[in-house]
Amino acid sequence: MEIAVIGLGKMGLGISKRLMKDGHTVFGYDSSWDTKKYKSNQIEELKSLDEITDKLRNSSRKVIWVMVPSGEPTKSTINKLSLILNNSDIIIDGGNSYYKESLEISSELSKKDIYLLDSGTSGGIWGEKEGYCLMVGGDKDAYKYCESIFKSLSTDGKGYGYMGPSGSGHFVKMIHNGIEYGMMQSMAEGIEILHEKKEFNLNLTQITSLWQHGSVVRSWLLDLLNNALQEDSELSSVAPYVEDSGEGRWTIKEGIDLDVPTHAITSSLYSRFYSRNNDSFGFKILASLRNQFGGHSIKKVN
Repeated sequence: MEIAVIGLGKMGLGISKRLMKDGHTVFGYDSSWDTKKYKSNQIEELKSLDEITDKLRNSSRKVIWVMVPSGEPTKSTINKLSLILNNSDIIIDGGNSYYKESLEISSELSKKDIYLLDSGTSGGIWGEKEGYCLMVGGDKDAYKYCESIFKSLSTDGKGYGYMGPSGSGHFVKMIHNGIEYGMMQSMAEGIEILHEKKEFNLNLTQITSLWQHGSVVRSWLLDLLNNALQEDSELSSVAPYVEDSGEGRWTIKEGIDLDVPTHAITSSLYSRFYSRNNDSFGFKILASLRNQFGGHSIKKVN
């Protein structure tokens, strides 16, 4: 299938390469790229968004995957696309957009007979190699039309699914990320206790590797923590400063609206706030985990 990918950062580039490996034709656009970079990555260059109409002329319905930062960058990009796309064309928003914004955008696009699929995309910088987990909301016929794309991107051809109407894909991904906050916080607290038990001189790299073999807490997050500890067992270059990208806040707000307590998720978000004026090994673990799975930047010790 032919597809245009808008935004060729860490995630967009990985998505493009995985699609190409499975036989799809990818046309890419990124305002920060030059022709040499497109050629080195073997991606067909779009010099502007206006070229989409001509480049994807062989497709009965043009499909555009938007992978730019959530919020205004996504809204602006989709608005520009809506001016050049035709009836029944499909925009896939693969970023971490707030589901209520996705609902609004979908409603506006439907007036032009353009379809929005909101695809919650998990897998981070490892997705190109390992595959992504894709949680897709929107028009079901549009989803079926794009299913070969989701299957190619997914882990083992199984890590994708139709969640329901517009907004549901990003809603499910939002809750996924909220759960992730709580899991990371529990891991950071437990490992910090091990770290502080100095009289046992515990080897944290050994322990996190051991736990991956048959223990109840084995997980991909534990794999990533082990990676970080192998690089530096004391995380000495990592500042204990943990950012948040919004999904935890949105999950907590949704819990309030639905009268669902979110003790663990709320506590984990508050811990991130606290980290920005604190110093602890646990916060170094959280910062390192975000870097490992998503390539998020970490503050270095001065």
